[in-house]
Amino acid sequence: MANSEVCEEAIAGLKKLLSENGELEGAAAAKLKQLTAELTGVDPIARIRAGFEHFKKENYEKNPALYEELAKTQTPKFLVFACSDSRVCPSHILNFQPGEAFMVRNIANMVPPYDQKKHSGMGAAIEYAVIHLKVENILVIGHSCCGGIKGLMSIPDDGTTHSDFIEEWVNICKTAKAKVQAEFKDLDFSEQCTHLEKEAVNISLGNLLTYPFVRDGVVKKTLSLKGGHYDFVKGSFELWNLDFNLSPALSV
Repeated sequence: MANSEVCEEAIAGLKKLLSENGELEGAAAAKLKQLTAELTGVDPIARIRAGFEHFKKENYEKNPALYEELAKTQTPKFLVFACSDSRVCPSHILNFQPGEAFMVRNIANMVPPYDQKKHSGMGAAIEYAVIHLKVENILVIGHSCCGGIKGLMSIPDDGTTHSDFIEEWVNICKTAKAKVQAEFKDLDFSEQCTHLEKEAVNISLGNLLTYPFVRDGVVKKTLSLKGGHYDFVKGSFELWNLDFNLSPALSV
């Protein structure tokens, strides 16, 4: 019997139960809702409403002072770049609380070099966080089993593309790919991808320095850059710093 027929039969049976026995109305209605969700998939509107109700009851209403303060302003200490991957949520992984981290998420957690036209959206986020919010730390988080990194590693040497946007985007870190292929040529594809997940983070950290206001903050030591890697297979997190050996710009 098809799933749709099973669903219809189950719903019809529960509706009959509702009409025949008023005492079971509450329990049967709840069961109807549960069974319908299981057979037809989660109702997105119900899921969103339930999620917000849980947040409001368990977080918002239990921390009135925090949300009163956040209603006035935000003073995050971190600017975090993370992947859009649904398994990689910085607030869950690092327990960031509301107002603590300014987030930017994209495919493979990449930061492109400074370009006012090509990457203006990314530049706007970095500029706002550094200049207006005055964050003190920038963290770029890579992660295990990253589809974007696998995509980068899979791009043919001739540059052939099979998507409208993805390959063009992940090529931001193509120099990391070249380094991994040269240094780890004897490893299999999966192991190379693991190395690339981390090396691409370093490229993004370097690209951040092409933004004048970021470089200025690093030189003045008001801003620190950190790389991270979350392995959700092993349940581990690595964190590292890069020493750029920067000197203040000379004025003539």
